[in-house]
Amino acid sequence: MHFLALGALVFLFYNVFSDDPTNASTSRIEIDAGIIQRLQDSWEKQWNRRPTPAELDGLIENFIREEVLFREALAMGLDQDDTIIRRRLAQKMEFLSADLAMQVEPTDEQLQTYLAENTARFIDPALISFRHVYFNLDKRGESARADADALRATLQAEGVGDNAVFGDRFMLDSEYSRVSESEVARTFGQKFAAEVFTLETGVWTGPISSGLGLHLVYISGRTSAQLPEFGDIREKVRNEYLFEQREKVDAAVYEGLKGRYEIIIDRPAKVTNSS
Repeated sequence: MHFLALGALVFLFYNVFSDDPTNASTSRIEIDAGIIQRLQDSWEKQWNRRPTPAELDGLIENFIREEVLFREALAMGLDQDDTIIRRRLAQKMEFLSADLAMQVEPTDEQLQTYLAENTARFIDPALISFRHVYFNLDKRGESARADADALRATLQAEGVGDNAVFGDRFMLDSEYSRVSESEVARTFGQKFAAEVFTLETGVWTGPISSGLGLHLVYISGRTSAQLPEFGDIREKVRNEYLFEQREKVDAAVYEGLKGRYEIIIDRPAKVTNSS
């Protein structure tokens, strides 16, 4: 149906903008109720109220002005070899193909099947809560690791305590609650994050290196990665499903349209080095 509609539009534009002087429609601009309704709806969406009669008259006059200039521009061929117009029209064709994928609302069964096939996209990541003591390598030099080893034994013997009073001043937080590996990596680096997520809970461990220095780390809690209930993520699954369907339909439509053309690529000859 969409392609039939497109064909009808092409036929209509040919008749409307043909240079044939016998085509009376080229000199007629008709503003029907549908156009006026769209103008009113667009105004209301922007200003949250209906236009006044005077404002509506202005909208109609602006539409007529745009239509007149549009038709004259086409008649003069101003749409030819214009990169912006070319890209805009290509984009509108992509929008049309994307609309095809939105015509049918997926069922829960389809979404659950999609979820089962793409579980990794929707799993909530493992989370940890931890505190750390920082040792500045620039400040302590070669003694940093020995200092960290000594403090680890003290902290382990005396309990968690207020670890913020130990070690060196850290520019960020000394304690993090329910953070993912990617969140830890953004602050401390991927290597540090990967190692921290393997640590035992309830034990001071380290020193562990990061891009900032050395750290003693205490894992106070963790939750494993888990897949939420379907009802809790249905909208997210639906959006992912529709996005993927749009990509598939867009690719299929493009390949179908591309097949209607003979494509010849005349590449320049390779330039050889004369030396």
